[in-house]
Amino acid sequence: MPFEDREDPKQNTKVSLVERTARQLIEMSMAAAAGDYLGSEPDLLAAFEVSRPTLRQAAKLVAADRMIQVRKGQGGGFFASRPDAIDVIRAPARYLRLNGATIENIQAVTQPLAEEAAVAACLCTEDELWQQLVAFRADAESGLQGDEAPDVLITKETELARLLAEMSGNPAFMLFIEIGYTFGRKEQHLRFFQTTTDRRRARELQLALCDAVLERDQDIARIMIRRRSRMISQWLKRDSARVGHETMREM
Repeated sequence: MPFEDREDPKQNTKVSLVERTARQLIEMSMAAAAGDYLGSEPDLLAAFEVSRPTLRQAAKLVAADRMIQVRKGQGGGFFASRPDAIDVIRAPARYLRLNGATIENIQAVTQPLAEEAAVAACLCTEDELWQQLVAFRADAESGLQGDEAPDVLITKETELARLLAEMSGNPAFMLFIEIGYTFGRKEQHLRFFQTTTDRRRARELQLALCDAVLERDQDIARIMIRRRSRMISQWLKRDSARVGHETMREM
């Protein structure tokens, strides 16, 4: 846990108290519903038996993680809060980028996750999600009747990945696949879906994947994800070669 007490006897007692108070605030927030009133500053000072500076430092830590909201003035106080999905996703995507991760690294991790998500999606029990998949398939089939802009295909690829992850019923699939797509959207050099052939191939694979899941065929769903992965790998190699040639020309 981020606020777990360390067993260093030389640690600063005040820092330990701030961490402990922060943990108490998190536990209080998690026991309540988002938006619930947790108490005023005097209420929490009495409950935690800490000083005002300690409570305020702890509150800043917890508020930064979006677990509480502190409102000032009349009607103010401490309120339970929850981080948005985007808050959770941006941090690891940024961490990966700062530590030198490449889109190839991300694909190596997300591809097997996408496989398992598609396999699990075949067992979905939510009628509404199945209806969404049927609607997506109809849209993909319609897209094959003409040509589409690259941005449309990027949006549709993300939409399908999110839907299958949701159908899987596994929040971990949803989180890690979303991190992968968030990372990929920041890769400025990528030029996916740039040709009519690329866009048509992507839509055909979307259709085949939808059909496999709609038929509850887990083996074919896995194969379709692997084919999509190979297609993307080919595009990545093509882009790497293009960037290399452009770099050589500039030297």
